[in-house]
Amino acid sequence: MMNSAANDYGLWGLVVLNSIIFVGFAYSFFKPANLRDWRSFGAYSGFIVALFAEMYGFPLTIYLLSGWLGSRFPNVNLLGHDAGHLWWLVTGQHGSPHLGAFHILSFLFIFAGFMLLSKAWHVLYDAQRRQQLAVAGPYRYIRHPQYVGFVAIMFGFLLQWPTLLTLAMFPVLVVMYVRLASSEERDSEAAFGDAWREYAAVTPRFIPYLARAGRGRPFRSHGG
Repeated sequence: MMNSAANDYGLWGLVVLNSIIFVGFAYSFFKPANLRDWRSFGAYSGFIVALFAEMYGFPLTIYLLSGWLGSRFPNVNLLGHDAGHLWWLVTGQHGSPHLGAFHILSFLFIFAGFMLLSKAWHVLYDAQRRQQLAVAGPYRYIRHPQYVGFVAIMFGFLLQWPTLLTLAMFPVLVVMYVRLASSEERDSEAAFGDAWREYAAVTPRFIPYLARAGRGRPFRSHGG
């Protein structure tokens, strides 16, 4: 049974506060402008709300796994906050999970994701204002840095605080972003024609060519 000696959940105010912070932070970088943008941003927002609802509200994953976790870790208070760091718990780590490798790595992914969103949005905004193809900044190396940024943030949170719901959502959202990217590319090809095809021929969708990372992408837009 779950030990209720120290219950660190039921903090719905923190659920709301953290959801607003991380959704609002992403919004300030991404600034959705059309239906496609709102779909990608809405998917990310749903993931964030589901995450913090379990992190501070009700530990559904801990509850569903309480039998197995209780038998394997009988001396751990499953309703304590530290137990929610499941990677730290199941790998038998000791001390504070906030100083563990998973937690530190998660912050690196989250930080990188937000930075990628920020840099990509500024380039995309300027390109849209000029009615040109976005080819500068992160777009020199990948065609969809904003989608990669969202995936990096969500993956970072999974390293820090995995839940059954967010683990199930993650691959679904990745597939959704891939489909949105394909739809976006069809629109870009229709709008920019040969310029888009030349750009796509030398620039990967999501994973940069490591051999080119140091010297940049040779493509130059027809617009200058």
